[in-house]
Amino acid sequence: MPKKTPELIANRRNEIINACSTLYSKKGFADISMADIAQETTFTRTSIYNYFHTKEEIFLALLQREYDGWADEIDSAVERAPAMSDKDLAEFLACSLDSRKQMLRLLSMNFYDMEGNSRIENLTEFKRSYGRTMQSVKALVSACRSEFDEDSLNNFLYSFFPFLYGLCPYTEVTDRQVEAMTAAGVGFVHHSVHDLTYRLVVNLLKNKE
Repeated sequence: MPKKTPELIANRRNEIINACSTLYSKKGFADISMADIAQETTFTRTSIYNYFHTKEEIFLALLQREYDGWADEIDSAVERAPAMSDKDLAEFLACSLDSRKQMLRLLSMNFYDMEGNSRIENLTEFKRSYGRTMQSVKALVSACRSEFDEDSLNNFLYSFFPFLYGLCPYTEVTDRQVEAMTAAGVGFVHHSVHDLTYRLVVNLLKNKE
């Protein structure tokens, strides 16, 4: 039996997270079991419990990875940020989110269950990634708009981040949902992630107070 080195543990965790990601692209959270995830890996369901105690911990790790990747992308743009106009910044953030549909879908899930069924050490690691992502967005906006004071930056963050949780339900609508809204007399207009994000960011930058 190979010794569980940090590298081996990380590789196995990533294999499990990758399996979860593959399944989540085809099914909903409720339809995915630990046994399903195990079938997508090279080891047994029992072995998975050596790395994740619950399905929610795996999904939380997947979202953590999505946040880390998004933060890396944002950090790479900070150097050129001073040359960005409001529209450039809005376009950058809109495009970055438009390419992260899985992250937005994960954000639309029930966080009380996901976080409540995860061990505190896993939740803490996730919160570190979440906090880093907020700081990355803050640094980008600050670099673009040097006139923004701390209150203006925080107003941007606490308008922008809650907005992310509702993007998926408003942009990824099923035929069944459209049928139900039509029957209920609720008007439906399709919006894209890009368009909603772009409009929000432009308005937040315009109304910094």
